[in-house]
Amino acid sequence: MSVNMEYKRVLLKLSGESLGGSEGVGINVDRLNAYARQIKEMVDGGVQIGIVIGGGNIFRGLSGAGKGFDRVKGDQMGMLATVINSLALSSALEAIGQPALVFTAIAMHPIGEHYSKWRAINAMENGKVAIISCGTGNPYFTTDTGSALRAIEIEADVMLKGTRVDGVYTADPEKDPSAEKFDKITYDEVLSRGLKVMDLTATALCKENKMPIYVFNMDIEGNLKKMLSGDNVGTLVY
Repeated sequence: MSVNMEYKRVLLKLSGESLGGSEGVGINVDRLNAYARQIKEMVDGGVQIGIVIGGGNIFRGLSGAGKGFDRVKGDQMGMLATVINSLALSSALEAIGQPALVFTAIAMHPIGEHYSKWRAINAMENGKVAIISCGTGNPYFTTDTGSALRAIEIEADVMLKGTRVDGVYTADPEKDPSAEKFDKITYDEVLSRGLKVMDLTATALCKENKMPIYVFNMDIEGNLKKMLSGDNVGTLVY
């Protein structure tokens, strides 16, 4: 397959809850395989892809802290949840003939290779999908911040935030039917309006390093190809 891709290397952030399907928990095999098909199609088209997956379908550190877990241990549990999701995605990719390599921000041999920017880039340049787990490897940082950091490190052209909504709105479209969608919006406007694109640390990190963010609905199969081909299927934050 050959398509006219706007970006040559991307960091794709996937939501753990989306991986859980309509229930938002566990791993929905149909959703997992749909993600794998879309990702393989893009690699076949010449795009280098790094991926970060959240762990909210299994365990979320912040909510765990609210239930009495030690915050550091809770965040470490969340990091392990991202490893489970990463292994599942790598398995789904390899089952359809797409090589993938799981990296972990915390040494976890033989489950995954300890993350290094250069090894991740080398994997992508050789046609493998680099799946980077454990967030930043530190507590108190979300996988959004981990995604922003990895996007900058691997020198991606854009950070893609694949969610369950089709972009950034003036308000929550599920709660406010009059909410309007942005085609483009600046980092400063996102911050000043208090829009929940990503957490503040992740947004500030992308702003400081001029890393554009594209928010789109990954759960509609075909949207990743449309987005990478230049179609307007979401919101660009710049």
